[in-house]
Amino acid sequence: MTDSANHGEGDDKAGGAHAARVAVLRLLVIPFAVYVAWLLETLLLEKNLHLFSRIEPGTLILYTSVACILTGIVVPFMILRKSFLTGDVNMFQIGFRSLPRTLTACIVTVLVGYGAVIVSNPLGADRSAFANAFLVLLPTSLASVMICWVLVGTHIQAFVRGGGSLVSIPAGVVKTAILFGLTTLVHSGPGPSGIALSWSVGAGIIAALFFFAVRDVYAITIAVAGMSVFLMADRLDPVALAHPEPAVYLSSVLAIAVLAGIHLYLFRNYTTIKLPVLPGNPD
Repeated sequence: MTDSANHGEGDDKAGGAHAARVAVLRLLVIPFAVYVAWLLETLLLEKNLHLFSRIEPGTLILYTSVACILTGIVVPFMILRKSFLTGDVNMFQIGFRSLPRTLTACIVTVLVGYGAVIVSNPLGADRSAFANAFLVLLPTSLASVMICWVLVGTHIQAFVRGGGSLVSIPAGVVKTAILFGLTTLVHSGPGPSGIALSWSVGAGIIAALFFFAVRDVYAITIAVAGMSVFLMADRLDPVALAHPEPAVYLSSVLAIAVLAGIHLYLFRNYTTIKLPVLPGNPD
């Protein structure tokens, strides 16, 4: 009887250890591996860090297609599909919301961002230059959001959710802010004056708090693209900001179209149902 009990206890421990290893692989290792692969692709495809400082249409489309759309949007989507089935994430957590909710969040974000541009435009008095810079950085910002927060951030939260929101949200904010800060330094390099990592991480903290509070992938993309213009204004191609190539518009449309297609697919195939709490059953 004692041997059987010990054997059963050993099986439980072995099963628990296996489940823990699987959770580490699924929630931490795979998302971080995607982040590293995306970072390396970004570094490679920006051709020695000159993509944004000297925009070439062919290079921009290649970069957008491979680094921003394939690795930055499609690969996270494929991982998220599996995470839905395991119960690690849901539609609310990854920021794909209803159309009225998304429109409201985007409008408010645009108004706040426009106010910031009026107060302090890093590109001078020409607000059209800011709009063009926004479009140049939009695909990259969308990929940053999908990788850093929709994929890595939500999976970090799922890994530590046993500690409650007081643990999971700070963990998600800090770690994703650091990841975003590193990506900002990779995009076109630190610049002639050297952008301090603290500025990039600070922007990442603001973006992370915004994402975990609002939970809307489109609104956070607008916010990140706007902040990226402030962070990278002195390293963007001035010719492209004055007279954007058609490739700039095309790359933005492609990235948004792919995201919208994924959004539509998720809404048709997945949903999050809130069950009522029954009396005497707080769970």
